[in-house]
Amino acid sequence: MEPDGHVELTELSAVRTRRPHLDRLPDGGFVVASSRTRRQQDANQVQLFDVLGRETSSFSVGDAIEHLLVDESGHIRVGHFDENPVGIRRWSTTGRLAWTSYGAPIPGLFDCYALNVSGTVAWAGPSTDFQLVEIRPTRPGRPVTVRANRVRGAHAVAVHGERVAFYGGYREERNRLAHGRIGDTSVEPTDVGLLTLPDGSAPGRRRVVGRGSRIYVQAEPFTAWGVFDLDS
Repeated sequence: MEPDGHVELTELSAVRTRRPHLDRLPDGGFVVASSRTRRQQDANQVQLFDVLGRETSSFSVGDAIEHLLVDESGHIRVGHFDENPVGIRRWSTTGRLAWTSYGAPIPGLFDCYALNVSGTVAWAGPSTDFQLVEIRPTRPGRPVTVRANRVRGAHAVAVHGERVAFYGGYREERNRLAHGRIGDTSVEPTDVGLLTLPDGSAPGRRRVVGRGSRIYVQAEPFTAWGVFDLDS
């Protein structure tokens, strides 16, 4: 859907996964990926489609995908959950590994709970320490900045300037929306509330995606997206 409400339909041919991660490429094409790999099908885990919905290539990025997002340069950011603790990686659309968090100074990175892309910058909230991690692979000498954070268990993050919002948490904090301010070394909490649907009810089962200043929420029956915008 475009910002003006216009809906554009593209039918993708021969999608091989039933519950895919999906995002749009800057050229109008699409990337579709299965979160789990099957040993005999690893090479087909990630499918690339052109603007007409035709498959153009496929490759593998590894098992246990938790988040998959495309940045404005066309690179594919992938965060994994703890059954494949390889952390966060950046791939080209040709399947070349362009950056990996392996060896980066990110303590306790076993499960990428939250991932956001804004321009060419990625923001992550990894378990087990739930720091706010800023990733700028093209920045010389300091591609990763880690800031301490007291919010635990969030599954989505939105960032706008020095402001940040974390959505989700454990048990009764499942729909918590925690606001903070980004400092040099830590995130300082500023406010906390609940994120609700337009009718005031709490989302039940839902999908969440963080991109820039926005958190997108698709609640069951998964037919429409709601948007929280930190910039509004």
